Amino acid sequence: MAEAKTVARPYAEAAFALAREQKTLAAWSGMLALIAAVAGDQQLRHLAADPRVSHEQLLGLLLGVCGDVQGRTSAAGDRMSGAADRLTREGQNLVRALVENRRLAVLPEIVEVFEELKNAAEARIEATVQTALPMSPDQIKALEQGLTRKLARQVTVTVTVEPSLIGGALVRAGDLVIDASVRGRLEQLAVTLNS
Repeated sequence: MAEAKTVARPYAEAAFALAREQKTLAAWSGMLALIAAVAGDQQLRHLAADPRVSHEQLLGLLLGVCGDVQGRTSAAGDRMSGAADRLTREGQNLVRALVENRRLAVLPEIVEVFEELKNAAEARIEATVQTALPMSPDQIKALEQGLTRKLARQVTVTVTVEPSLIGGALVRAGDLVIDASVRGRLEQLAVTLNS
């Protein structure tokens, strides 16, 4: 997994630098998510691994599904919306580079690194919270506010229920890990007693 992220980083950093320069971070975020979703399709992954499928064929298929910057026009001459409007010329170039360098498999990591860079630039961070019991919207809001103060960044919390925690919560936000779960405390107690 770390190797894939290492391979993905230069692509993500190049896309981020371009998006930041053009002030199109949100658009690039959407384009990368689209490309990753299309490239993650089981049939497309099978085709990408098939040596009989040329780079040009694979590129044509990807761009056909994702769309191109030119767009299409209807018989009346109106611009059609949909897939054709989804990729900029730079987005197409990224797809081309990924196909030619056989790097489609690292698209999820490219998206991940890009989003990390985007969140850092926007002073945002995603936090995941595992709790033994569901949290109310008020509790989630209070947790977001507390983490925002502590981290000096805008925090968005995603909560999942994990009954094996027994009670409490496990919070992960970037490098910060707060284990306030009963399971975590029991594990710490066991380590203390065994040492």
